[in-house]
Amino acid sequence: MRKYILSLFILIIFSCKNNKNSYYLNSPDGEIKLEFNLKNGVPLYKISKNDNLIIDYSKLGIILNGKTDLDKDFKIINTNRKTHNTSWKTLFGEQKEIINNYNELEVILDQENKKLNITFRVFDDGIGFRYKIENQENINDYNIVDEKTEFKLSKNDTAWWIPAFSYRRYEFLYAKTPIDDISKNIYSKEVEDIRYDTLGIDAAHTPLTIKKENGIFISIHEADLNDYSSMTLAPLGNGLIEAELYPWSDGIKVKSDEKIISPWRTIQISDNSSDLLDSNLILNLNDDPDSLEDFSWVKPGKYMGIWWEMIGTNESTWWPSDNHGANTKKVLEYIDFASENGFEGLLVEGWNKGWHPEWCCSGDGKKFSFTETQPDFDIDKIYKYGKEKNVYLVGHHETGGQIENYEDQLENAFKFYNKYGIKNIKTGYVNDVSKNIKRKNKKGEIVKEWHHGQYMIRHFRKVIQLAAKYKLNIITHEPIKDTGIRRKYPNYISREGAKGQEFNGFSSNGVNHASILPFTRLLSGPMDYTPGVFKLNNFRYVTPGSNTIDKNAIIPSTIAKELALYVVYYSPMQMAADLPKHYQNHPDAFEFIKKVPVVWEKKKIINSKIGEYVTIVRKDLNSEDWYLGSITNENERYFNISLDFLNENKKYLATIYSDTKNTNWKKNQMEYSIKSIEVNKNSNLDLFLAKGGGGAVQFKEIVD
Repeated sequence: MRKYILSLFILIIFSCKNNKNSYYLNSPDGEIKLEFNLKNGVPLYKISKNDNLIIDYSKLGIILNGKTDLDKDFKIINTNRKTHNTSWKTLFGEQKEIINNYNELEVILDQENKKLNITFRVFDDGIGFRYKIENQENINDYNIVDEKTEFKLSKNDTAWWIPAFSYRRYEFLYAKTPIDDISKNIYSKEVEDIRYDTLGIDAAHTPLTIKKENGIFISIHEADLNDYSSMTLAPLGNGLIEAELYPWSDGIKVKSDEKIISPWRTIQISDNSSDLLDSNLILNLNDDPDSLEDFSWVKPGKYMGIWWEMIGTNESTWWPSDNHGANTKKVLEYIDFASENGFEGLLVEGWNKGWHPEWCCSGDGKKFSFTETQPDFDIDKIYKYGKEKNVYLVGHHETGGQIENYEDQLENAFKFYNKYGIKNIKTGYVNDVSKNIKRKNKKGEIVKEWHHGQYMIRHFRKVIQLAAKYKLNIITHEPIKDTGIRRKYPNYISREGAKGQEFNGFSSNGVNHASILPFTRLLSGPMDYTPGVFKLNNFRYVTPGSNTIDKNAIIPSTIAKELALYVVYYSPMQMAADLPKHYQNHPDAFEFIKKVPVVWEKKKIINSKIGEYVTIVRKDLNSEDWYLGSITNENERYFNISLDFLNENKKYLATIYSDTKNTNWKKNQMEYSIKSIEVNKNSNLDLFLAKGGGGAVQFKEIVD
């Protein structure tokens, strides 16, 4: 109570104008301070935390088509304030209940009878602001040609980033450089040469995670991206970065007929890397489902798949061949294994017509059908057999980036899946060429759009809305980034949107990538990383049917680390990615995958350092059990972990899945140890993580 009285007192003090064009707004706990300033008609904002500068004076504004520059020559005609403090319950998630507490300032600006509203919300974990341009007499064209949102950082701030305006969407390893070094040339020199197919400016995707020279951590992203263009961040030098939107093929950034409501521009702010992982800023800046919508039918779960055979072990094909993976006999065998081990979903890729050896990856070639099956895939037989075994197909729609072909079939495809009891759909948009989403314009001409422009934002929203109509969940690969709309549409249950496990199948993500993802990609929302691969070397055939092993194929992980990822990487739909025969070789370790939940009541970050290690514990929503996951980079770790998160006066059986002293991600990846000990809230747990390894623990309540 004293904290909030003090916060209210501070808010009152700083709500007063410093001068006629300066306004202040604090976070509820009083630690974060926002200043809005109108200097010579130019709107500026500044952010600090406990007197540490976060964002120095930075410009705001929108440039409309027709030379309407709403970034200068303003006067303030009104301001509105409010305080909000409630909580809301998730349908499912990392937490059962989320506190939504913020202070808000709306500034209404006027430029010769053209009005721009900017709304700021300051939370204890960061800040969000958005633009609003209502329909008004003196604005005739609402198309946006530029957004003048700046973030003035320090040139000495360090960023973890992936390149925007490049050929492979978000599927890149992360660079770690000073903020001014965000460029394709630097990325090409330090991480991967992308200069052969990259268009547009130098910019980074969001979330952009930054460690400031004063030690504060921030993540710049956006929330509630809806009928707008995706924001990237372009360096302008000396620590200044600016929002850069993906344009349409005609150069317009955002098209609108009557008004503009931008996404929230978000800045998570924390004293350390662990607190970044505890933020709910993005979800709090989204809306609940419409009052008439009922999403109680959305059910999280775990699934297996006929997928790793194609992309990982390379013993099967997507397309018809002697080694076609999606054949009825094999699917029934997978259903048996899934049913025996408690999995309710089975993904099958390559079941439909349109697959061919050259299907990937330029948006050309045969068009996929989403209702016609391959001759060796008897969906009626599979459905009936799966229903008896309580295993339902997870649908698969690979579009190849052919959006118009997919949208033409979308409703019939969803009806088709309803007929066969399918509840979850994995969609894919593989098109590995810069600015290569083809569509017909009003003249009937083929034009090319960016994967993350407004055209695709509209497409992804259309898919999720129509899927809700047919009570289908969507797991998107090659998606638009998560900006929290899963709160409004819980059936947008997960997505990929980063360099996931699949790349370890045919190339390598390197040993440190897994320790970066929680602090970058996963800050935006759940990820379908597809963990749980147990055969980590000598797993890949040179060609399907060759029986020749590629001796150079190594997955930079350990079995204990693969288990830990189910706790460290949140997703309400988790895949057991490997083949049944590989799980049968390690049935004791497989038990953890079978037991680990996908919905949680709460979490705690035990320790972390970006790119090096992270340890997370989560409490099961439906029991008193806790689960721990810990992963490391190329260095081994010894952790002594306090178990003070456990319930008072309760005893637990801790089953510990760990690397051994002989485990090593390069040479001895599949050796692990399993032991059980009795623990309680006052216990400490010693955990060893091998080089490139990890550890997982189940804390099961002992009931007397």
